[in-house]
Amino acid sequence: MLHLPAPHFRPDASYAGGYDNASHAARRQIAQQLAEKNGLELTRDWPMPALGLDCYVMRVPGDHDPEAMARQLSSDPRVEWAQVMHYFDGLGHNDPMFPAQPAAHAWQLDRLHLVTTGRQVTVAVIDSGVDTEHPDLRGQIAHSRNFIENTTYPAEQHGTAVAGIIAAVADNGIGIAGIAPQARLLALRACRETADRATLCDSLSLAKALDFAIQHRAEIINMSLSGPSDRLLGMYVDLAASRGITVVAAFDERRDAGGFPASNPFVFATAAERDAPAAPFHAPGRDVPATAPGAQWKLVSGSSFAAAHLSGMVALVRQLRPAVPQQELWARLRGAAATPVADAANSSRMDACAVISWAGGTCTCSCEPAQAGITHAAW
Repeated sequence: MLHLPAPHFRPDASYAGGYDNASHAARRQIAQQLAEKNGLELTRDWPMPALGLDCYVMRVPGDHDPEAMARQLSSDPRVEWAQVMHYFDGLGHNDPMFPAQPAAHAWQLDRLHLVTTGRQVTVAVIDSGVDTEHPDLRGQIAHSRNFIENTTYPAEQHGTAVAGIIAAVADNGIGIAGIAPQARLLALRACRETADRATLCDSLSLAKALDFAIQHRAEIINMSLSGPSDRLLGMYVDLAASRGITVVAAFDERRDAGGFPASNPFVFATAAERDAPAAPFHAPGRDVPATAPGAQWKLVSGSSFAAAHLSGMVALVRQLRPAVPQQELWARLRGAAATPVADAANSSRMDACAVISWAGGTCTCSCEPAQAGITHAAW
């Protein structure tokens, strides 16, 4: 990472001049010199104006240790820092079909939607490709963008399911209703699906998507994925939080502190009910009906889809309280928890109706504790 020169960067994250100028050429020349000096191949470069940095990607020969090379590059005074490329996974798996939408009952969605539908709240879905032509998603996607280089934008399973849980069209006579059916989606493809339908992402594609989401003023960023701690992505998450953007991520019980980005203290980390009791939040994530490519629907399970539920819930709140501070939002979700119930599904529960009653300033539903929902831990 190289710093942008001060004359070319402004606090509003824009450039004072065109980026393809002599200064850009000079910085690329420095990167090329660093690559040649260390026996690396410079493969890509990308400006990161929101952070005031240039990112250069270099290929490390097979007989070199990438971590040691990153440390060596970081010691050069011309380099802000260097890191290895990290890889991230989407969290979810297929389960047998069970025709029920858990949140419709647990959160009394029909009652909530009389008060709020997430109208005009912008949710960035950073994931694999979303089927933008799906009949339950038609008209819901404000922008779609592909950050996987040298590929087209395909309709993929994971991203399509997450998008539908958040914002599928309601009352159209087909499929499902999203938690926030009038939210606006940014469908940002930063992950790709493999032949066995695993969902894989890397540091650079995720950073590009986060940059886009921040620049396009997303109010919520959903990251249904997990991986190792990453300095570059951490800076973007911190920047998003500092601008009042709610970042929701999947909690991975296989990794310390739920993996990254769930481990970031500003992230609303969410796991499926009955999974990962250490997660800050739990939401429906078992046998959830969701949209699938090709005008289809299927059942999905996993923390990825629990995170999508929480993003939808936050969108419902933000329609009513667009400027709600992050800590107050967290506290309100936590404060709506009902008396803990010792059962196989939950360690404690959150009354979604109570949250919307607070956000809307009027009683929603019956104003009695719901039977299932989001669980919580301390901020």
